Amino acid sequence: MKRIVVVGHGMVAQRFTEALTARDTGSEFHITVLAEERQRAYDRVRLTSFFDGEELDLGGVPEPVQLRLAEPVLGIDRGRRVVTTPAADYGYDHLVLATGSRPFVPPITGADLPGVFVYRTIDDLSALRAYCSGKRVGAVLGGGLLGLEAANALRLLGLATHVVEFAPRLMPLQVDDGGGGVLKQHIERLGVSVHTGRSCATITAGADGTVDGMVFADGGTLAVDVVVVAAGIRPRDELAATGGLELGPRGGFLVDSACRTADDAVWAIGECAALALDGDQGRCYGLVAPGYAMAEVVADRLLGGDASMAVPDTATKLKLLGVDVASFGVLDGPLDVVYHDGANGTYAKLLLSDDAKTLLGGVLVGDATAYPLLRAALGGPLPGPPLALLAPAGDGTKVTLPGSAQICSCNAVTKDAITLAISAGADDVPAIKACTRAGTTCGSCVPALKQLLHECGVKQSTALCEHFTYSRQELFDLIRVRRVTTFSQLIADHGQGRGCDVCKPVVASILASLTNGYVLDGEQAALQDTNDHFLANIQRDGTYSVVPRIPGGEITPEKLIVIGEVARDFGLYTKITGGQRIDLFGARVEQLPEIWQRLVDAGFESGHAYGKALRTVKSCVGDTWCRYGVQDSVGLAIALELRYRGLRSPHKLKSAVSGCARECAEARSKDFGIIATELGWNLYVGGNGGFRPRHADLFLSDLSTEDLVRTIDRFLMYYIRTADRLQRTAAWLEALEGGLEHLRDVIVHDTLGLAEELDRAMAQHVSSYVDEWKATIEDPERRSRFVSFVNAPEVPDPSITFEVERGQHIPVRKQPILLGMPS
Repeated sequence: MKRIVVVGHGMVAQRFTEALTARDTGSEFHITVLAEERQRAYDRVRLTSFFDGEELDLGGVPEPVQLRLAEPVLGIDRGRRVVTTPAADYGYDHLVLATGSRPFVPPITGADLPGVFVYRTIDDLSALRAYCSGKRVGAVLGGGLLGLEAANALRLLGLATHVVEFAPRLMPLQVDDGGGGVLKQHIERLGVSVHTGRSCATITAGADGTVDGMVFADGGTLAVDVVVVAAGIRPRDELAATGGLELGPRGGFLVDSACRTADDAVWAIGECAALALDGDQGRCYGLVAPGYAMAEVVADRLLGGDASMAVPDTATKLKLLGVDVASFGVLDGPLDVVYHDGANGTYAKLLLSDDAKTLLGGVLVGDATAYPLLRAALGGPLPGPPLALLAPAGDGTKVTLPGSAQICSCNAVTKDAITLAISAGADDVPAIKACTRAGTTCGSCVPALKQLLHECGVKQSTALCEHFTYSRQELFDLIRVRRVTTFSQLIADHGQGRGCDVCKPVVASILASLTNGYVLDGEQAALQDTNDHFLANIQRDGTYSVVPRIPGGEITPEKLIVIGEVARDFGLYTKITGGQRIDLFGARVEQLPEIWQRLVDAGFESGHAYGKALRTVKSCVGDTWCRYGVQDSVGLAIALELRYRGLRSPHKLKSAVSGCARECAEARSKDFGIIATELGWNLYVGGNGGFRPRHADLFLSDLSTEDLVRTIDRFLMYYIRTADRLQRTAAWLEALEGGLEHLRDVIVHDTLGLAEELDRAMAQHVSSYVDEWKATIEDPERRSRFVSFVNAPEVPDPSITFEVERGQHIPVRKQPILLGMPS
């Protein structure tokens, strides 16, 4: 058995172990991986997702590979074919170097001060997050891909953020001056200050010895609390000295097209390898795709193959702080075609051969929908007139994407897959999402989905129903602005007919959201659906459920006894739900006021189980009882449930608060969920369980309780105003153009100027809340509506009967009717 020692356990090393073990069917190799980091290989490409709480782990090495973490290699003895770590010596027959790269920190005075960080590993990010608590301003040195990722991280941590780039434009290696300018505009709109063409000369310290500012080479200054250095990477090639291995001209283990060094037993793959191809003296590639290709080549070679590296494709398509950026091929050429739409923030440039027949490269900023088509055409003729490719609506020339074009790059969904779903009956964006997953991640392809629906001849109406030509959002604004207070006034002035089961409950919900009044007063009673009409959920046997609110799931023994006594006295089936409430089933309609009288007297109020409103805010026990709890999750859950009780919305709302990252309250499956951190609260939005479960997205991190509540206030009010009928927050967020970034713009950065109005609306709701059941039982007229028969109010419905199962009353199950069969 041959001994393979792999030095490093990053994404490329992981790919190598997977490739080799998958093909090593004869168990020819014994593989040992020596890793410097304490963590197993993780997805470094999505490093910023660490702040979203996403799982980055790649799953560990395959069997039977031996992985030794936190055991860095100190030296290579090629003569004895041995590598040395602090713990042991490891002999090898083949040595694979996959040591990756390290951050480059320019020689700036003050770069070693407390408060200066690099952005490379999970440990780096953990240290950065811990340090940023309580800090206000951060700066990133470097305006490339990594620098903009780091800037986004600082934003997520709540810091005012600056980006300092020495080159005259952002992302100087990927885009040209025009593209860099448009990218800068986009990023500055997010509130990030961009300083291009400037370099930092000194990082200064305050009286406590930590970072307090920076001085530019041009003499300017900037007060900052944190500095993140993201000025590029350098290959980790220190082991070359101990092993006598040759390096490339700019570092990296020099390897040939087989990824082999001058020593037949030593290979190098990934960012530490200087690949010498086609006369090149050795070039390192800082992208994962070339590293994966190298891993496959070495695995093949070790098994006797003859695979070789070709010049890697460095085309990239990225989404940086919500902005699409793509580049492919060369950045300069004999001819170019430029399309620049300053109003919409899009820039596109095509590089062509001198006869304008061959596509040599391109840059796309702000809108990269043409990337799949253009990249596929690289090195060949253009698939259409240049202007039509870059601005299809501009000259009226129709350009058709091939079926293989990737519409949703997040989930690798092609045009063919989407049009197939449409032909199978998906007639709107939510249906396409459900079938294909396109548009369910970043949401940037949602406009393309709508365009494909249009191209397929699917007409999409936004009308609520035949009685109104307006969408729910338009009706909401109309009712609010024109101060409409009744359905009859609304339909007389802006609709037609008498209304239906679709529009009536929607209008009732809007009126309730805006006025917070008693939902059964006046003509509003006739608008409600069956459940709201009796303030209870009707069950299959015609009885109703009674669900008192138990905020946060916390309840006293005395209240438990009251619920038990009510259930016993009225013969109600009793069940504890997953939402930390107690449901009581089997109440006849005329019993509801009497049952609620006893519950209200004991301090209970409506749980709104019947309404499109807030249901529950679930919680764990938090730091009061749990050994792992870091915040008072119960106290917060109770406060939130009481704050938002009775809030009418397009669909039901659920929430949860977990006291620590163990997430016992399952907050990420809720419309808005909160998870405690040592520094405050992380807020997640847009999750749900049900038919199509969706994990909520991290919206903001480490919030104070005050900031958290204010953000949730605005999130809920903006959702209530803009969502469609019966659209839960998950579907609403997925359909929202701009997705999560747009939502942050509106409710955090107040780009629409709505924040104060949303705050005021929520304050009005909170201050005017009245429990509907308390209001009902205290008013004889309201109470009188709860009868089975209007002409015989004292007579119970005789068709309701029960049987006993497991000691409780349940509806009598209907017996099947046996039909006589001919003999």
